[in-house]
Amino acid sequence: MSKVRIEKLQKLDQETLERLIEIYMSGYEGMREYGGEGESYAKRYLRWCWNKAKDGFFVAKVGDEIAGFIVCDNDWYSKYEGRTVGAIHEFVVDKRFQGHGIGHKLMEKCLEYLSRYNDRIELWVGEKNEKAMKFYEDCGFRRVEQSGIWVRMVKDIRKDDKGKRES
Repeated sequence: MSKVRIEKLQKLDQETLERLIEIYMSGYEGMREYGGEGESYAKRYLRWCWNKAKDGFFVAKVGDEIAGFIVCDNDWYSKYEGRTVGAIHEFVVDKRFQGHGIGHKLMEKCLEYLSRYNDRIELWVGEKNEKAMKFYEDCGFRRVEQSGIWVRMVKDIRKDDKGKRES
């Protein structure tokens, strides 16, 4: 496999949007209850993500192909926290590219980005998506509550003695 590059998405043109939708749809294969109602939903949702968190929209590229993406929002008002926190709105790696550390590289970039702004990060994951929950727990997230079919997970970001943030 070619070298993996993590880049901030520069523009959401039609070709890029179509590739992101393809990755999104494949990521929720067999778990449709978590992935919305098909491609038209995915298109609206990914445009919303782009508009809400443009600066935190990162893609993993293998060669020129997008292999996965993560959407990190540094200005999310959490009604559960009663304050602004960092949030991961979406995180998917194309099934063809899973198992090569791409998810870890995307998460690393996301945590680096969000830790500059936030001391807590939240995300929601489908209750049956055990593989994803295990991945998030390995990245330092913990399960804190459930609402319907969704599990809320959080990660606290601590400051070290030099005032620099660490995860």
